[in-house]
Amino acid sequence: MAFNMKVTPEIEALTNVCLDHSKMDAELYSKYEVKRGLRDLNGVGVRAGLTRISNIIAYKEIDGVKTPCDGELYYRGINILELTKGFLRDKRMGFEETAYLLLFGTLPDKDQLAHFDDILKAQQSLPKNFVRDVVMKAPSRDMMNTLSRSVLTLYAYDTHADDTSLSNVLRQCMTLISVFPMLSVYGYQAYNHYIKGKSLYIHNPSKKLSTAENILRMLRPDMKYTELEAMILDLALVLHMEHGGGNNSTFTTHVVSSSGTDTYSAIAAALGSLKGPKHGGANIKVVRMFDEMKKQVHDWTDKDEVGEYLRKLLHKEAFDQKGLIYGMGHAVYSISDPRAEMFKSFVEKLAKEKHREKEYRLYETVAELAPKVIGEERHIYKGVAANVDFYSGFVYSMLDLPLELYTPMFACARIVGWSAHRMEELINTDKIIRPAYMNVQEEMPYVPLDER
Repeated sequence: MAFNMKVTPEIEALTNVCLDHSKMDAELYSKYEVKRGLRDLNGVGVRAGLTRISNIIAYKEIDGVKTPCDGELYYRGINILELTKGFLRDKRMGFEETAYLLLFGTLPDKDQLAHFDDILKAQQSLPKNFVRDVVMKAPSRDMMNTLSRSVLTLYAYDTHADDTSLSNVLRQCMTLISVFPMLSVYGYQAYNHYIKGKSLYIHNPSKKLSTAENILRMLRPDMKYTELEAMILDLALVLHMEHGGGNNSTFTTHVVSSSGTDTYSAIAAALGSLKGPKHGGANIKVVRMFDEMKKQVHDWTDKDEVGEYLRKLLHKEAFDQKGLIYGMGHAVYSISDPRAEMFKSFVEKLAKEKHREKEYRLYETVAELAPKVIGEERHIYKGVAANVDFYSGFVYSMLDLPLELYTPMFACARIVGWSAHRMEELINTDKIIRPAYMNVQEEMPYVPLDER
């Protein structure tokens, strides 16, 4: 029997029944003081746990008044700007060093870093025939689904899959950190070959290369890349590695881990969260928005014309008619996103290497004009600035990463943060996370079937 993939009129009719009996009156949320999305009316998240892994600062107390400030991000208490400047100054890749910091709480010395890197390299392999039997079979149009399926299938190859002791979970997490780039790139190569009809390339990672270098090596037919390309991809991975315990996928990791389930299930759940366009797909929206903007705006240097297009976006007259300027604003940051600020100068360098300075200047114009346009058109309670997704999509396009890999690249970075949070949850609590939902359905009598 064929797998039915169409919504039939019968299903449409039943959908309307669901709507009739499940839709809430919006006033009830205010009446019962329900914090929708676990956020208060000012957008501040409900405090649901404690963490040592990372911290976000968007406001400071000045004379007793909560005042917006330039955004700050800390990994294990270390300012992200100081951290990234440290390894960039030494012309080193930072992914492995930062992963050590998030997992173990301190910066490694040279010997510790070398030992940690050796362990990751030793884990950098997949079970025999896994690529052929799992990744290559039933390739998906969405790489996040492929990645989730691969992670769940690895459970079957792990003889200690359900062991939630800290040492075993650490082993599993370090394995996933090592193989995520392989699963992501190989999944794309299978899709590119079997669905898009292109040539198939499966390159093994090199034990001599960093995570960022191996991603570019495995992705490109000739396995070649420049030093600047690898350095900027490495920086992107570090900046996306962690972002507080309250983001959707990290909270998902905490919630699912609290149930006592295995590592593969917990990480697959986080992947399902990150796949959602409200979380992991923002940079794709930015790139597509700019693709249309470049067609609609005739003079990219004309600020009046660019500003008019931005107003059309807000008025739902352009792009996807959602009324959004993608890449602008953040749920926490108000004045600035430190990750975007760190990214910006390197984006310009890469644009010059790729001869795409004109596009970079358009991005800069939008970054300058969008906060003013949003402020004039919308009543907002906080400032708006370019976030990291505003630039990361442009960077990935200059690195010739296909759109299908944008969110998996996010996952290749965030798997480190998820791993640290999973272990933190297992170490500190044995209580299952179980929030309360208020029932607003009145009691109904049971009616026998023949009387309905």
